Amino acid sequence: MLSIRNLVKVYPGPVAALQGVSLDIPSGMFGLLGPNGAGKTTLMRILAGVLEPTSGDVLRDGIDLLANPQELWRSLGYLPQDFGFLPHLTGRQMLEYLLELKGVRAPGGVSKLADDLLERVNLAHAAKRKVKEYSGGMRQRLGIAQAIAGDPRLIIVDEPTAGLDPEERLRFYRILAELAATRTVLLSTHIVEDVAVLCPRFAIIRSGKVVSLTSPREARQSLDGRIFEGAGDEVAMRDLPHPVLQSFLVEGENRVRIFVPDGVPPAGFAAMMPTLEDAYLLVMRDDRMRGAA
Repeated sequence: MLSIRNLVKVYPGPVAALQGVSLDIPSGMFGLLGPNGAGKTTLMRILAGVLEPTSGDVLRDGIDLLANPQELWRSLGYLPQDFGFLPHLTGRQMLEYLLELKGVRAPGGVSKLADDLLERVNLAHAAKRKVKEYSGGMRQRLGIAQAIAGDPRLIIVDEPTAGLDPEERLRFYRILAELAATRTVLLSTHIVEDVAVLCPRFAIIRSGKVVSLTSPREARQSLDGRIFEGAGDEVAMRDLPHPVLQSFLVEGENRVRIFVPDGVPPAGFAAMMPTLEDAYLLVMRDDRMRGAA
């Protein structure tokens, strides 16, 4: 169990990036969902031991990781949001270099370990290609290869699917799901689909605060009978008495999804199955709208 207690991070300015974050993160996959600038990357960097908090505690199985960072580093795999690769190296050379930097040792040597890791993330066929020729998804898989070296108990991945095409995203989902079967994987993302597909539990972070802790199923069920969809333009939306969650086009027609607390919609609106995106967008509304839930 990874326990985060009252974590605060204030940057010069002052800018309060984290404002008393507390979470208990069990084994398996756990999601941290929020918009860009919500404080997710700051939290990930603190948990990875590369940034000091202003105050607060991080414990794993009762061990204070902030006071004993060596306890963290020896069992941590980290894939940051912006991972710097050397484009002139091949995939194997890049991975061997990263393993040497991490001080990872293996019975068969670093080269053998690199080959095994590339095979595990389905990059063996591209081991001799230069990293500059890799797609975004291939680079992310190379990053996860270095993160899982040494069989870490905790893996932290920050915005790992941003910019990936649908096929690469699905491939990356399978890798993360496999890893989460035997350890704790903490996934930070602004993409609702990532959480819906992978995470049994997740937290929503907004302006440096945890504003919701739930599961995809619980979040959807909380909106049963209260999500409706109908036609509407910008003028009509201004006259609606209920919070508008989304406005979008379907075959050229303006459509809107609304949240109706009492389950009695305006004329022309039909009940819809709630989605995790509906629940997320409702939480991200202002306090007045969220209070209406």
